[in-house]
Amino acid sequence: MLRKYIIYCENTKKEKEYPFGTTLSEIIADQKIDIGNPILGAVVNHTLKELNYMIYKPKTVRFIDYGHPDGRRFYLRSLSMVLFKAARDIYPNHKLKIDHAVSGGLYCELVNHSIPAPQDELVSKLKQRMQEIIDRDIPFTRDEIQTKEAIRIFENFGLDDKCTLMRTRKQFYSSVYKLDDVVNYFYGYLVPSTGYLKTFDLVKYFDGMLLVLPKKNNPDKVADVREPNKLFDIFREFKEWVNIIGVPNVGQLNQMTINGDIGNIIKISEALQEKKLASIADMVNKRKGNVRVIFISGPSSSGKTTFAKRLSIQLSVIGFKPVVVSMDNYFVDREATPRDENGDFNFESPKAIDVKLLNDNLLDLFDGKEVELPKFSFSQGKRYYDGTTLQLEENGILLVEGIHGLNPEISRFIPSKRKMKVYVSALTSLSIDSNNRIPTNDNRLIRRIVRDSLYRDYSAMETLQRWPSVRKGEARNIFPYQEEADVMFNTALVFELGVLRQWAEPLLREVPPIAPEYSEARRLLKFLSYILPIHENEIPPTSILREFLDGSSFDYS
Repeated sequence: MLRKYIIYCENTKKEKEYPFGTTLSEIIADQKIDIGNPILGAVVNHTLKELNYMIYKPKTVRFIDYGHPDGRRFYLRSLSMVLFKAARDIYPNHKLKIDHAVSGGLYCELVNHSIPAPQDELVSKLKQRMQEIIDRDIPFTRDEIQTKEAIRIFENFGLDDKCTLMRTRKQFYSSVYKLDDVVNYFYGYLVPSTGYLKTFDLVKYFDGMLLVLPKKNNPDKVADVREPNKLFDIFREFKEWVNIIGVPNVGQLNQMTINGDIGNIIKISEALQEKKLASIADMVNKRKGNVRVIFISGPSSSGKTTFAKRLSIQLSVIGFKPVVVSMDNYFVDREATPRDENGDFNFESPKAIDVKLLNDNLLDLFDGKEVELPKFSFSQGKRYYDGTTLQLEENGILLVEGIHGLNPEISRFIPSKRKMKVYVSALTSLSIDSNNRIPTNDNRLIRRIVRDSLYRDYSAMETLQRWPSVRKGEARNIFPYQEEADVMFNTALVFELGVLRQWAEPLLREVPPIAPEYSEARRLLKFLSYILPIHENEIPPTSILREFLDGSSFDYS
């Protein structure tokens, strides 16, 4: 007789005994569990699992749908696998490249330089084939096989970048997914079958196509497609940089590390950023006599502070007298700070900024007046003055750094000709391989985990706890204003995750299994395991990456 174990379901707040080997799918069917939308996976004892996972001990289970971040990752990977199969079925001589997330979907290209396909016809045929695959409700199956066998399979599919990754990762076994007659590799779980992927679209987008995902809060509807031209241009620019550097994916980065060529990669990467900084300074110079303030904005851990300091140096080179001002010093007193829907202080709302005082100070400075600058005590939640004054010199220019810099409301009293806006973020175009991108959010999160530990004495668990709130604030107060920027600057460095890995891994391992954040910590550890460690000794002291490590020559106090 099979031994039975008690399974507690957090969704229903009920527990029930099940025999050894019962799958999560069977538990859903037995209890008729309904969480509003189709169940895509589960968190079992704070560890992510697929629905074919079999229980063998007492467990606490929380089933997740598309509304959960990991549910969306399940869906995204699975839909990518369907697109991969559709491309192999119709255009077997083309290579599918999934580049980056933009406008509610994934930007993809189907590449064959010798056999170009008509774009509109290509997209239409692929979408139709994807729908046929989804309608057939084909199961996704995952197998653990020897890595040398996985490499042989991927060589047959022409997936050379996956082969390089697996050779440099040096694992004895690897997980591969099979969908009908195609095999691929993903660094995360998939849904049980293609029938779960009812909502999607595939549309022509710039030079490629956009795989459109469901809306976050309404998974029965596809996301609205926009054309954020400036953001897309910066992705394209970084893609060109990646080609110059010769490191389009993690496998190639690992190979460079093994070969001892990483020092040159660091030098070229830093030089490309410096060249871009110089070009932005030249843009300012062309508007000399008009522009008096540069607003610098971007999401958390994008490197805004170091960008402002490095741009100041470039502006100084061409004759400006730059002064960096932090918008954080214009916070209203704590009792006047708006609160969010949970009643907590909402420091990421533009209403947390004293807009009138900021604008009055800026206009007075433009007029040549001496202004006493405010300071803000985060510990006391109060604005104060310590006698610090500022009067702009001839050729003086202000660099105001803060998350709300692109919001028109923040600078509504400043004439347009007097201001310039820069959007800064870590928009990595380095991919794990051609079908597995590296999300920009993961890059920034890992930066923040390291920085919070070094400079704010926060554990990785505390940073992970705060991250959803940070992301919500960004979605509400920063991303909608991206296209307001006059210019965008990408702070991502192709080598940085190899450096950050050595700092982040010990912190992530400290997250205890009993913590809800344990699942996210495991996911990030798995992601970092693909990237070989890179020593920081060749990173210059002015690098943006130094803002998150130590050894910077800039003062951040």
